[in-house]
Amino acid sequence: MEYKDYYKILGVERSADADAIKASYRKMARKYHPDVSKEKDAEDRFKDLQEAYEVLKDPEKRAAYDQLGSNWRAGQEFRPPPGWGQQTGGGGFSGGAPDFGSGGFSDFFESIFRQQQGGGFRGSGGGGFRSQGEDSEATIRVSLEDAAHGAQREINLEVPTMGPDGRMRREARHLTVKIPKGIREGQRLRMAGQGAPGLGGGPNGDLYLHIQFQPHPRFRVEGSDLYHDLHITPWEAVLGASVEVPTLDGDVRMKIPAGSASGQKLRLSQKGLPGSGSKTPGDLYAVIQIVVPKKISAPEKALWDQLAEMSDFHPRR
Repeated sequence: MEYKDYYKILGVERSADADAIKASYRKMARKYHPDVSKEKDAEDRFKDLQEAYEVLKDPEKRAAYDQLGSNWRAGQEFRPPPGWGQQTGGGGFSGGAPDFGSGGFSDFFESIFRQQQGGGFRGSGGGGFRSQGEDSEATIRVSLEDAAHGAQREINLEVPTMGPDGRMRREARHLTVKIPKGIREGQRLRMAGQGAPGLGGGPNGDLYLHIQFQPHPRFRVEGSDLYHDLHITPWEAVLGASVEVPTLDGDVRMKIPAGSASGQKLRLSQKGLPGSGSKTPGDLYAVIQIVVPKKISAPEKALWDQLAEMSDFHPRR
């Protein structure tokens, strides 16, 4: 019985993680699927891929398979070591298997993972090859108000999908998306079953929507915190004042300390993006910007001249 190098079959290193194994499997499965491939050995290659993925995607099966490294040398026939069939307490390894139609698993696979009940692993008897569709990704732009309060939105977007010829293309799709309260920029929303269609009647993949925030006229976003440029007059900065500051929940009043300077930040606790799950609410920072009038009347100019003569404040000294 010939040893099968499942890592080589999938084109991954032995140190590959689950995501790398899954990505390589899906890429090669599309290439060698008998429904679309023109390769002469496509059917055999596809069965080997399915078998390799069945083992390496399962931590228990993979750990058992990896133990063969010290019991096999290149060019030798594989003979399972004594007691190999009792790896899981006398019953072999359980778990679902991909649908290989009537082809079944290789002798190598059966000798390692044979189940005592039922005579080994079997396909589901569908008579064909099935493979889950590719996951798709797209980006949607969300307003800060929707992120803060949650919303349900109807969107139209183009998502990558695989056509009947096995080639990737883009498809227009209308979706109803529920935006959870407190979502952050950079997070993903999973739309189950909205990815590319499966092969041979297999299940669809999933669609992952990457969240981007729309530019806002009043706020900048940094993580969960919001920043607002608060414009005040020179006399409000010198004397102090109580002014209205916008938040995502409406205006609130804030006290401006006397002697405030441009660039100074005043914090409104938990007035940023709301918390969600383990996330804590963000804060809102009002960034003071002192605005000087461009046009003044003659009496106003006289008062400014009088102030300039009276004041001993010299900022450049």
